[in-house]
Amino acid sequence: MMSLVAAHDTSVSSPHPSAEPVETGQRIASLDVLRGVALLGILVMNIQSFAMPDAAYLNPSAYGDLTGANLWVWIAGRLLSDEKMYGIFSMLFGAGILLMTGRAEARGASPARLHYRRMGWLMLFGLLHGHLLWSGDILWFYGVAGLVVYLFRTWSPKSLVAAALVFFAIGSATFASVGVRVRNLPPDDYQVFTQENWQPTPEMIQDEIATFRGGWLRQMPARTVEALFMEIGIFLLLLGWKTIANMLLGMALFKWRVITGGQSRAVYKRMAAAGFLLGLPIVAFGIWKDFASGWDGRYSFFFGSQYNYWAAIVVDMGWIGAIMLFCKSDRLMAFRAALGALGRTAFSNYILQTLLCSAVFYGNGLGLFGAVTRVQQLLIVCAIWIAQLSISRLWLRHFLYGPLEWLWRSLTYWRQMPIRAAG
Repeated sequence: MMSLVAAHDTSVSSPHPSAEPVETGQRIASLDVLRGVALLGILVMNIQSFAMPDAAYLNPSAYGDLTGANLWVWIAGRLLSDEKMYGIFSMLFGAGILLMTGRAEARGASPARLHYRRMGWLMLFGLLHGHLLWSGDILWFYGVAGLVVYLFRTWSPKSLVAAALVFFAIGSATFASVGVRVRNLPPDDYQVFTQENWQPTPEMIQDEIATFRGGWLRQMPARTVEALFMEIGIFLLLLGWKTIANMLLGMALFKWRVITGGQSRAVYKRMAAAGFLLGLPIVAFGIWKDFASGWDGRYSFFFGSQYNYWAAIVVDMGWIGAIMLFCKSDRLMAFRAALGALGRTAFSNYILQTLLCSAVFYGNGLGLFGAVTRVQQLLIVCAIWIAQLSISRLWLRHFLYGPLEWLWRSLTYWRQMPIRAAG
């Protein structure tokens, strides 16, 4: 369900990881690395949506083995990735809006015209991705949220953080209010709601498995219904508010030079320690409460999820602190370069993840939907990671952008952009 693209064509690289970023036509290396890590982490969660019936993403007890190693794989994903990598992507997108509009203004161009054209194309990409390939698309969310976030770009960092907290609170309160209404549904109506969203019957699960093991045309009706629910229902109830909030937070972190590597190691060490030591116990407590409730939809769906919703913001600060420390170090430089290449081609690689997972799990491919355990899913994730890290670095030896980055950039500027690297 959670996925992303950040502002790939508006990022910088300083010659040394600890140098101050130069906000010109260069790239900011720390943003690329951060984006690359987030792209790897997001697949840990998204693969569940590709591999298992839809309800299992939010309710792990709805389908599949949840004991032993499978349980620990799920717990690790919930603690470290679920909502965290999506949050980081959104923050990077907000930062990218500032970079792009700032450069447009420096050239004397209209930042509004450029930005809204860019968002319009992203929304179209999202609709195509969500309805034709995978209903868990998040590009539509980013495009719509970007229309709103642009209006805040001149605010001070403190004002941006305050606005972000307001939007976080609106999303939380809206979702909880729906939970109160669901709790008060008549028994028959509540049973229908539960079966459709939280705990499908065995017959419903088998029907979904048969659908996604079938051909593309057989999948289309189910995918379209799920995509529309995401684009309208989930956007208005929860993720639209949260996407806007994270983008605003990303703008603030960019202005404070936090995500560009412009702070000291001491600052990032404090961020990493505080983010993980404070945030992870809250997520863990929420997990314990969900299991204690027996994954009852009346509690876990709308209320138990609030622990992870809010703690994800704190854990993201831990991730950012840790990754910025990594960017400032002189260790594993080849791996850092590979992560940066992945981050520079995040849009293309996000869609590539969909294509690879579709080939493994859906009909017309291997058709393994519903047949792969969580441990096996993690092994597939690792194989995709290795492939993408290798391919991205090789691609950028010959080209300036990923193929979809080039297409999006060309459509945004309404002219064919160069793609071949010099030499």
